Amino acid sequence: MQLKRVVVTGLGALTPIGNNVSEYWQGLVNGVSGSDWITRFDASKFKTRFACEVKNFDSSVFFPDRKEVKKYDLYTQFAIVAATEAIVDSGLNLEQTDLERVGVIWASGIGGIATFAEELKAFYSGDGTPRFNPFFIPKMISDIAAGQISIKFGLKGPNYATVSACASSSNSIIDAFNYIRLGKADVFVAGGSEAAINETGVGGFNAMQALSTNNDQYKTASRPFDRDRDGFVIGEGAGGLIIEEYEHAVKRGARIYAEVIGGGMSADAYHLTASHPEGDGAFRAMRAALEDAGLTPENVDYINVHGTSTPVGDPSEVKAIQRLFGEHACKLNISATKSMTGHLLGAAGAIEAIASILAMVNGVIPPTINHFTDDPVLDNKLNYTFNKAQERKLNYALSNTFGFGGHNTSVILKRAEK
Repeated sequence: MQLKRVVVTGLGALTPIGNNVSEYWQGLVNGVSGSDWITRFDASKFKTRFACEVKNFDSSVFFPDRKEVKKYDLYTQFAIVAATEAIVDSGLNLEQTDLERVGVIWASGIGGIATFAEELKAFYSGDGTPRFNPFFIPKMISDIAAGQISIKFGLKGPNYATVSACASSSNSIIDAFNYIRLGKADVFVAGGSEAAINETGVGGFNAMQALSTNNDQYKTASRPFDRDRDGFVIGEGAGGLIIEEYEHAVKRGARIYAEVIGGGMSADAYHLTASHPEGDGAFRAMRAALEDAGLTPENVDYINVHGTSTPVGDPSEVKAIQRLFGEHACKLNISATKSMTGHLLGAAGAIEAIASILAMVNGVIPPTINHFTDDPVLDNKLNYTFNKAQERKLNYALSNTFGFGGHNTSVILKRAEK
């Protein structure tokens, strides 16, 4: 069977450093930190009082019908905004498209956690009489963003959510890639969204000691590969991509940003939340992606790493890269854009795939900011693209995302041919 080629023709982003793709890219190349004091709730008694929130988001601009927006958890609002930008950017004329061959695969690691917390808080503050909002369940569940996107645009192809913690939206991209190259669909809206900056989300991650508590230096607390990193900075937002069959895109004269050529997945089978100390699962996911793409390690120019700024996770990923790429590891550019956006959990893979694509389009690699002190545990001969963007022509980029439960994903992207 001849596999079909798969390309990216539309992008949408809503992030802590930019509320659309253009703003997001400018934030990345300029090394902007999205970290600031939490405004979504009173965090004064929490161990962590800062986060990477989406700034200046006015839901009424996107959802003027207040009755409509009450049906959406914030993570679904973010999803619809990013998906809409991606669809518009793609130039896809839905009236002239077979909508039975256009699907949605939309990810979220947590889904409507704010809705869940609010409903339980209201119940337990009452007299025990169950008075739940009829939209409670449909607002909360992790698949509902995919459903709402399909309803809004009338997309009748495969429709579901991927949930694999912080690897979720990379899984959505890989699934869309595989469906299309097998000829089972022409177009997918793929991506992910997350909105977990609330008492439950921050308190829960604090309890497991996953978040940075560097309140005194909150602006630079997300510092992947730095000696003094102490945990990730939680972020929120969404990223959406239009994944399309190549001939379908060419026929309609679409702009092609990049080609998706490989996806790899693996399980650490090691620990509930910690990555394998030698990066075994990460190594196998990247190796599988290279094999799927028909590439050798020497072909890869850039890796957008998972790089969350945790003491255990960063070294394990570096070990995996060294093991797979050998001497070529020192010729790669590596960067952790979570240093700017924070960790968007289930949406991380989507916005980082977008960052990788734009790096190829523009010939500029976004930096890993907030680096102050080399970590002797890490190989400091590698080019982590510290603190300042670097110009470089890229032909192939690899994007890594890993999740609690030992989920590992790697996506390989190829620069679009003119």
